[in-house]
Amino acid sequence: MSKLTNKVAVVTGASKGIGADIAKGLAAEGAAVVVNYASSKEGADKVVAEIIAKGGKAIAVQGDVSKTADIQRLFAETKRAYGKLDILVNNAGIYKFAALEEITEADFHSHFNLNVLGLILTTQEAVKHFSPEGGSVINIGSTITTLNPPSTTVYTATKGAVDSVTHVLSKELGPRKIRVNGLNPGLVETEGTHTAGTVGGEFEAQLVAQTPLGRTGLPGDITPIAVFLASSDSGWLTGETLLASGGVR
Repeated sequence: MSKLTNKVAVVTGASKGIGADIAKGLAAEGAAVVVNYASSKEGADKVVAEIIAKGGKAIAVQGDVSKTADIQRLFAETKRAYGKLDILVNNAGIYKFAALEEITEADFHSHFNLNVLGLILTTQEAVKHFSPEGGSVINIGSTITTLNPPSTTVYTATKGAVDSVTHVLSKELGPRKIRVNGLNPGLVETEGTHTAGTVGGEFEAQLVAQTPLGRTGLPGDITPIAVFLASSDSGWLTGETLLASGGVR
């Protein structure tokens, strides 16, 4: 039997990149997966099609997880389709690097509204749907909180908040058998990191030079760790933050 047979997972921001790969990895281990997306319906539909083509179960549900009404609809549709919830992967997020003098109020609020408030509100709604048997919440953070590079003040602050939220909620939700862990990737090659210019330039070269395993990460490096955290294999772990960075810290 696969590790996640008969489990139901919601993965936010799963139309591309790390989220898409995690969604496919959870499905490959037997979970029925809700592929959440904010704007890329085409990308989400492609992820769903790939899962179904391999014999898995998946649906795509649109929703901006910085908005309460969208979050409520996401879990209502999850319940309608699969009747329960066992796993939540809080992956949705944005990042824009800027020097101190370039930071704006809009940048601050857009980052914190999605990366932090959105994660909190999504978890708040999700726990209403976990069974008495509990479940697993996986918060996707970043090793940027250990590297602290210049021009990343706002993004790094959001991911530091994610780490803190993970530790607090692990204690708050533990009595309900809901485990909460963080998964913090290093630099990973995705559509987003190419678009942002963090892959393929000087930033990547400098980071690879600091990485003991000597390369940039791939989504496939992150997914097996998410599967582990979602499964009973990690049943005695909560409140942990796992760094997946090839050794850079």
